[in-house]
Amino acid sequence: MKINNIAYTLIIGLLLFSACEDRLDISPPSSITPESYFTTDAQLGDYTIGMYGVFHLGTDGIFGQDIHTDNNAYVTANNRFVPGQIRVAQDGGSWNFADIYDCNYFLDRVIPAWKEGQITGSNVDHYIGEMYFLRAFVYFDKLQEFGDFPIVRNTLPDDITILTDASKRAPRTEVARFILSDLDSAIMLMNDASPDGKKNRLSKPAAQLFKSRVALYEGTWLKNFQGTSFVPNGPGWPGADKDYNSGYAFPSGSLDSEIDFFLTEAMEAASAVADAIDLETNTMTAQAETDFNDFANASMNNPYCQMFSNEDLSSFDEVLFWRDYDVGLNVRHGAAIYSQKGNRGGGLTRGFVDSFLMNNGLPVYVGGSGYSGDDSLTLVRENRDGRLWLFLKEPGQLNVLISSPQGLQSNPVETAPAITNQIASEGYSTGYTSRKGVNYDEKHNINLYSYYGVPIFRAAEAYLNYIEAAYERDGSLDGNAQQYWQSIRTRAGVDTDFQKTIDATDVSMEAVNDWGAYSGGTLVDATLYNIRRERRCEMMDEGLRFMDLKRWRAMDQMIATPYHVEGFKLWGPMQNWYDPNDLTYGVGDPSTVSDPALSQYLRVYQKTPTSLVFDGYSWSMAHYLSPIALGHFLITSQGNEVETSPIYQNPGWPTAANVGPTM
Repeated sequence: MKINNIAYTLIIGLLLFSACEDRLDISPPSSITPESYFTTDAQLGDYTIGMYGVFHLGTDGIFGQDIHTDNNAYVTANNRFVPGQIRVAQDGGSWNFADIYDCNYFLDRVIPAWKEGQITGSNVDHYIGEMYFLRAFVYFDKLQEFGDFPIVRNTLPDDITILTDASKRAPRTEVARFILSDLDSAIMLMNDASPDGKKNRLSKPAAQLFKSRVALYEGTWLKNFQGTSFVPNGPGWPGADKDYNSGYAFPSGSLDSEIDFFLTEAMEAASAVADAIDLETNTMTAQAETDFNDFANASMNNPYCQMFSNEDLSSFDEVLFWRDYDVGLNVRHGAAIYSQKGNRGGGLTRGFVDSFLMNNGLPVYVGGSGYSGDDSLTLVRENRDGRLWLFLKEPGQLNVLISSPQGLQSNPVETAPAITNQIASEGYSTGYTSRKGVNYDEKHNINLYSYYGVPIFRAAEAYLNYIEAAYERDGSLDGNAQQYWQSIRTRAGVDTDFQKTIDATDVSMEAVNDWGAYSGGTLVDATLYNIRRERRCEMMDEGLRFMDLKRWRAMDQMIATPYHVEGFKLWGPMQNWYDPNDLTYGVGDPSTVSDPALSQYLRVYQKTPTSLVFDGYSWSMAHYLSPIALGHFLITSQGNEVETSPIYQNPGWPTAANVGPTM
């Protein structure tokens, strides 16, 4: 391959503007003359808002992003739980630098002009801070997917030597520190309130929250993966085979000090948010609304519920950053329809539902807890954690209180879960379904026509981040952690005595259905488990679960012991909701439900024998990180010898296309 072609191909991945991102409003200008363009704060703001597509909000907003975990199951399984089905690609993948280039293009041109005082307007600092945040956000995606990753601070010239050298992977700890540095710049430069006054743009509190997320992620990853090839300087760490990383030393002096550094950073950033911002009120903690009409009306006026379904979220203090939608601008989503039906085929699992406490703070399996069983959805919700009571669907509940002729696809009254309907937009995969995000105004019920707001960052996460970081660092809960935990439980309508819950917890019982009971195949202690449980329940449906499971190293146990995803208790009284002729099993692929001989509970992936996960979810250690496509090695190598590339492959993945993991 000629050197010019190599350079050109690499530049495609490293330098060019991305044309495929789903930008929220506008894209960065494709032909910019920096001398004439980056001269006002409005121009800076236009460019940075064009980068907001990195937040990856799909057609249902944040909802539905927890599918393919132990929280939510889709109608079909994900290949990450089928070792050997994910293989090294020939080309492409997420090993690309288009968004990073967009960020660096801005910073390379704006920072010198800013220092020289050449940009006018009162929001110059803020918009520069936004770009530091956005680059940090992009890099955090890379950290989660690849771990070690090249740190590219500037746009690069069309020079193959420079570009190849820039492909060197920095150890993940350096990447995480780089992200925190960018977020420190964002925190320093951004205003406490976003310039738009509505929190549709980033702000200092949003950066503080995100910093706590990143620091907690890295601190717990290092702690849970220490002694493995997934941590720099661990046995078999592939970075040690490259001369540029062979003598790597942690900036803080040791791995333990590095863990302490990140957890401390997480605590400091989280407390800055949690101390300043109160949680929204849940006006239904007494669970007095036993009539479906009363429940719907109370929910529609409950600030805690409104925070996920109002058209305007700017008045909610807890919401730090949210996505606005506008029909006139053709910026819409489909969450209203999905939340009134089967959540687009993503159902809650039995394991998730069972993890919610009783409102007296006791686990469901404890004698005297008051648990009424799971023979019906009414019983499942009875006297439970207020979040489950609010957000778990039950037949007969009202979905519409404000009628509209626009509501062509509404489902005014919740029916029995349509578990035999295999149409993803209508079917109920597990029988347990979330109503978080339900909007009671029928006008939103046209496909992809909803325009109510979607929260992206909530202050509640900062409370949870602090609690976990404090316990992981110190092995105990300080006064702040205790106060934050009590605040979350108060809002959930759960007894605030978390120690009572800890004392009553049998982690081995929890482990049957909760992957978060494990780290590295070993059960965690009851306090840490309940901290993880709180996070699981509070952040329900908000897209953090798989991120958490990865950093906890909470899937090792499935390497040897497959996990069967279960839904509601179909083979009990609830089977009477259905025509027996519709509940077919044992007839091969036409089967609509799982065989009762397997379990009383609906087994989502044991309906048809051709399912790749019929025998359960399995795991491969390599799947904690993604493989790098072969083409990236070849393009940076000498004579197509992958060993000469500065890039190294992630643990367990080969440098050969169409081959699966080896660990």
